[in-house]
Amino acid sequence: MPRFSVIVPAYEVQAYLTECLESVLSQSHPDFELIVVDDCSPDACGALADEFAARDPRVRVLHLPENQGLGPARNAGTELARGDYLLFLDGDDTLAPGALGAIAARLRATRDPDVLLFDHERTYWSGAAERDGAGPLTEEGAAPFALADRPELLRVLMVAWNKAYRREFVTRAGLVFPPGYYEDTPWTYPALLAAGPIATLDRVCVRYRQRRRGNILGTTSRRHFDIFDQYDRVFAFLDAHPQLERWRPVLYRRMVDHLSTVFLKRDRLPRGTRAEFLRRARAHCRRHRAPGGTLRTRTRARHALVRLGLHRTYRGLQLAMTLRRRTARLAVRVRRVLRAGLLRAHYRLQLRLPLRADRAVFAASWGLGRSCNPGALEAAFRALAPHIRTAWIARPEHHHTIPAQTRRLSPGTAAYWTALARSKYLVNNVNFDRRLVKRRGQVFVQTQHGTPLKHMGLDLQERPAAARSMDFAQLLRGVDSWDYLVTANRHTTLTWERVYPGRYRTLEYGYPRNDVFQRATSADVKRLRESLGVPRDKIAVLYAPTHRDYRTTQRPVLDLERVVRRLGPDFVVLARAHHWHGGPLAPAGTTGGEAGGGRIVDVSAHPSVEDLCLAADVLLTDYSSIMFDYAGLNRPIVIHAEDWQAYEASRGTYFDLRAFPPGAVARSEDELVDIFTTGHWRGSRSAQLRAAFRERFCALDDGRAAERVVRHVVLGQRDVESGLPPVVPLAERHPVPSACPGTAVVPEPAAGGARNPYASRPQPVGRLPVTDSL
Repeated sequence: MPRFSVIVPAYEVQAYLTECLESVLSQSHPDFELIVVDDCSPDACGALADEFAARDPRVRVLHLPENQGLGPARNAGTELARGDYLLFLDGDDTLAPGALGAIAARLRATRDPDVLLFDHERTYWSGAAERDGAGPLTEEGAAPFALADRPELLRVLMVAWNKAYRREFVTRAGLVFPPGYYEDTPWTYPALLAAGPIATLDRVCVRYRQRRRGNILGTTSRRHFDIFDQYDRVFAFLDAHPQLERWRPVLYRRMVDHLSTVFLKRDRLPRGTRAEFLRRARAHCRRHRAPGGTLRTRTRARHALVRLGLHRTYRGLQLAMTLRRRTARLAVRVRRVLRAGLLRAHYRLQLRLPLRADRAVFAASWGLGRSCNPGALEAAFRALAPHIRTAWIARPEHHHTIPAQTRRLSPGTAAYWTALARSKYLVNNVNFDRRLVKRRGQVFVQTQHGTPLKHMGLDLQERPAAARSMDFAQLLRGVDSWDYLVTANRHTTLTWERVYPGRYRTLEYGYPRNDVFQRATSADVKRLRESLGVPRDKIAVLYAPTHRDYRTTQRPVLDLERVVRRLGPDFVVLARAHHWHGGPLAPAGTTGGEAGGGRIVDVSAHPSVEDLCLAADVLLTDYSSIMFDYAGLNRPIVIHAEDWQAYEASRGTYFDLRAFPPGAVARSEDELVDIFTTGHWRGSRSAQLRAAFRERFCALDDGRAAERVVRHVVLGQRDVESGLPPVVPLAERHPVPSACPGTAVVPEPAAGGARNPYASRPQPVGRLPVTDSL
């Protein structure tokens, strides 16, 4: 008997059915049966289902002799089901990767409840996706529980496919789907009311496709009148179960909300039927009326519309509210215009006042908190030039990252414009506001934020997918404001001076943000690992992929749950999404799910990537510049280059990373797993590659880069004779070691056992092909 029966009704969804079925069959949890109910679909749904059944014994297909509708089709699938739990999935939707494994783990953890509710995300034809984000699905508190303990669950979207139902409970309760539209209503409400133990899973398990055309509830039809019969069935269920009478007021309010939604949706009711719908709605409210509870003003207006049939009155109120909102928005715009004018006048006034030689203002990454190279330089300013008062520009939500002794500035405020107008020193890793007027005597230190592998600056003129309508003239105007440009190596110097041409002076001193790698102690590493929840005896893999310009949606390249499961219990993954990614790399719930087992930790919101590097035993990345920084720690690096050709074609790169890597290179997920399971990731060959990489790109990152910049820019020390610190040779550096002893370099396996092609082929060690001519 399988653990799950996944029931998929199929009717006129041939374009989506293959993706739907594959999303089920590719689940990491194998203990399920997939029942496809062909509801006499006139397209190829039946044939597609038969093809899947022919190649996978877990697929069973039921062909109905005539079209019966979604509800009866689900009933037919339920009659065939043999699984412990029933899951329903519409033929145009999909299961999220790892969903069944997470559901199975949660069911075990909550002792097999009657119903388990989980979350979903809406996916749009544009590629965008948004999680429903239902707060009631939190896993906090006791579980399982009764509905009376969490009545807010009745506000969760009332559909059948966001829940798992114990089959024995469904049979005992006599639950069946009715025919007609809104068939979910008389199924889901009785299911929750009749259920004994209930549990929740705070994780996206279903991807709910928002079709541009063809959604049943988005069609104009008299069949929307079916909603009245469906709620009659709900209240008939209550009549048959007097012990559930307490829920009548709640369901009454939910019904009125639902009826008003159908009425107010302009595309659902055919022309000439709206008055009829309102009359029937009023009669329904009188029949099932159950006063109780408090309502918000807007909700009370909707209820009055349905209960009293006050269509014209409601429209009048709606018009009045619309006018009020528009008036309020106009007032806001007027205030914004006036404020902007006052700020411009304030800035012009500040520009006429003397510069303050004892002031420096810092910023990083378009308003983020204290971080990156400017963050390290700000600390060095305070340590080496204490006479200079520092300020940091960041959005208010990031102010907590700024030290107490540093002034905090919010973009767009009067204090912000004052600081930009009168501070002598300006430090950023991107450009400041384009309205900045660079004054004579001001010193702008541009640090950038990484060693370039991908094309940047003017090189993007031939890369429209990456440039995305970039204003190159504005880019060069920003470059003209730079006085100094900090670089970490000769490759970066030559590249920046070509793609950012200007009159600035390059300070090839190393990257200040990497100083911490040479100064941190083992106690620091231990503390950071504990703060992230990394067990002492586990190998922490920092997974930090970069942005893909050739993709509109930044879906993860790796299935982290599957990778972690294959790597085994010795590994923990710290998953950090690129700041343009728009969301975590690991789905919600994987840290405690069956596949993750608590071994995937999303660290995308962590304020310091340097701290994450210190905590990690090995870096796993693709084409991110983090590899150049992490190499300074002299810890293993693994490159996942599965889509190298696509990335190189769309973005362009300055050298072939596969020919000069900082460690082992994987061209697929299978090769990646092999690199870790065979030990290539920490083998002697990987160490040899890393040594050549460090020699080329990390020769200046000796822990004193920030000091050299401050001494040069502020204190006027230009060379070693005048006080500039000399560079510590690579051989004499001792960066803080990894906290896990399992990362020590080991000899490579014999040639016959080397399954990673990049670990066994000859590599160009000690030189980077055509580097200085890039």
